[in-house]
Amino acid sequence: MLNGKIAVITGAGRGIGRAIALQFASYGAKVVVNYRNSIAQVEELLRAIKEAGGDAIAVQADVSQEGEAKGLIDAAVKQYGRVDILVNNAGVTRDNLLMRMTEDEFDNVMDINLKGTFFCLKYAASVMLKQRSGKIINISSVVGLTGNIGQTNYAASKAGIIGMTKSAARELASRGITVNAVAPGFIQTDMTDALSDKIKEASIANIPLKRYGTVGEVAGAVSFLASEAANYITGQVLQVDGGMVM
Repeated sequence: MLNGKIAVITGAGRGIGRAIALQFASYGAKVVVNYRNSIAQVEELLRAIKEAGGDAIAVQADVSQEGEAKGLIDAAVKQYGRVDILVNNAGVTRDNLLMRMTEDEFDNVMDINLKGTFFCLKYAASVMLKQRSGKIINISSVVGLTGNIGQTNYAASKAGIIGMTKSAARELASRGITVNAVAPGFIQTDMTDALSDKIKEASIANIPLKRYGTVGEVAGAVSFLASEAANYITGQVLQVDGGMVM
């Protein structure tokens, strides 16, 4: 499905990013795993990929810093010679109610989630333009479509990613590059495991499929958009949310 493709995945140390890296590798892609702090998790991920016969390297970079984002893409090209797929997955939350949210909380989320996506997209696109091919998948969120109490910063960053996706899709299409977004809903991760039973029940009540999604199900949607089966799809937002937002 992705045999021989070179894929860069940001924020791949855990959760959705880790699942994407594992699935890409299982489909034959060579994976560049980006992380900022989670070195132990990344080392375990590389072992898992290599034990399964895959090929992967890890590159530490803070994607909110332009020089480091460029260095990530440069490292991928140095190791493998090209970049066929970019998955912009790195993201953080700094939740707070609007009237209590600090400038630092707002800026931190925007810098990593939105600016980090922009930097990686920019430098990966410069490589893909010369190749006249490439696939870029940006991880947004249903919160970017609906908003959410206590997440003004996060919702703004994820809505911004959708606008960035559509704009880049228009700019890059003539060179054979597709740009799409995946918007997960409630996905079972360390973050949702920490929620109280009451909150879990309330959130599941709003999901037609009556369960949280899995990281593997998000990875499946990303793998589809990264594959040749999605060659005629660009500028789209694929919601992986159990029907929560229709």
